[in-house]
Amino acid sequence: MQLYRKTSHTTFDLKYHVVWITKYRKPIMTGKIAYRIRELIREICRTHNVEIIRGHVSKDHIHLFISAPPQLSVSKIVQYLKGKTSRKMLQGNAVLRKMFWGKHLWARGFFVASSGTVTDEVIMEYIKNQDEDAEKRGDEFTVVEP
Repeated sequence: MQLYRKTSHTTFDLKYHVVWITKYRKPIMTGKIAYRIRELIREICRTHNVEIIRGHVSKDHIHLFISAPPQLSVSKIVQYLKGKTSRKMLQGNAVLRKMFWGKHLWARGFFVASSGTVTDEVIMEYIKNQDEDAEKRGDEFTVVEP
């Protein structure tokens, strides 16, 4: 059974694996720092209706497997996560502020991969089967004929 999420006008199942690293890959996320970052990430995700399916805070990087609503792009989600966690962590920790003097806790960029229960081939086959005559015409983007 597929577990779809719903908003007032949308039913969706969009999942992403997101990874980002600390600046210079410094292994700073241990103890209270790691727990505080996890707490901030949970708070940000809750605020933006992003569900954390699984996550892991390593010493120098973070893995998140999330489900996000379609009106929120992955880049916007990561912007919220990296921006707010960086600002809050550097504000509240003088040691981190000294280590990351340029006001950047995280390295530039991130990794993301989408996840799904259906392959590209299955989707293309499903769409193709909407119009049985499409293959005869050699058209990849079809319109229902009256």
